[in-house]
Amino acid sequence: MEYDDVPVPGGDLRIVRYGQGPRLIIAVHGITASLMAWQKIGTSLPPGWTLVAMDLRGRGHSAHLPGPYGLRRHAEDVERVAAHVGADATSVLTGHSMGAYVAVLHAADREYARTVLIDGGLPLPAPQGMSADTALELSLGPAIARLSQRFADEDAYVAFFRAHPALADWSPAIEDYVRYDALPVEGGVRSRVREDAVRQDGRELLTEGEALGAALGASRSPLTLLRAPRGLLNQETGMLPDELTAVWTAKVPGLRDELVPDCNHYTIAFDDRCAALVAERLTYQP
Repeated sequence: MEYDDVPVPGGDLRIVRYGQGPRLIIAVHGITASLMAWQKIGTSLPPGWTLVAMDLRGRGHSAHLPGPYGLRRHAEDVERVAAHVGADATSVLTGHSMGAYVAVLHAADREYARTVLIDGGLPLPAPQGMSADTALELSLGPAIARLSQRFADEDAYVAFFRAHPALADWSPAIEDYVRYDALPVEGGVRSRVREDAVRQDGRELLTEGEALGAALGASRSPLTLLRAPRGLLNQETGMLPDELTAVWTAKVPGLRDELVPDCNHYTIAFDDRCAALVAERLTYQP
């Protein structure tokens, strides 16, 4: 694992490389995540591949970077990362959760061998009868609340995550992910993630469906969607249910949909079996 910094407007964006092969994968994490969300997948790659993950603006060791945030701003930062590491038409682009939506926007502007969307990337139905902010609280309220909480120490922060219903199958990769996010502050630790960044990005996930749909149809590379059958709280309905997926596979010719069995929105990246399957799909060579 090798860290590096990429110059972007406002400062430097932190990136990490998993692997040392010539074939590149550019990976974009979710709304309250960090580059450590890719550790298990990155270390599951076959020889010959390198996965480059970044801390998006407002997260991890890129939390110091100023706004404005937003999906398009992140896509611009991804372009700078791709150029910095020498990505080309033989490289692969991937994103998980919100990162898949950022990848959709980026893939409309740069050619890749393929773009793999992991439990995200399909435009979500616009909120009906409520504001985007209200809908955001209903969907991500507990995750947003965590960002302002202080915990006694790093171990207490880990214990908080261990109680999450979607993380019952705890693993070293999850623990590394949580400890990376723990920021020492006066009186304990808190998340490195900026709440204002999450709110702006989350609002756009709910209001920019038309632009995201247009970008999905304009992708310059073949699209694969890998879905988790269970959701953010390990509930039986996933983030992208069959009905929504059917709408977009009909609208976007060539969008390949695959359900990854026995995982939820988080364990699709952290579980040994699920991460190995994702790594296999990322590096598939017909």
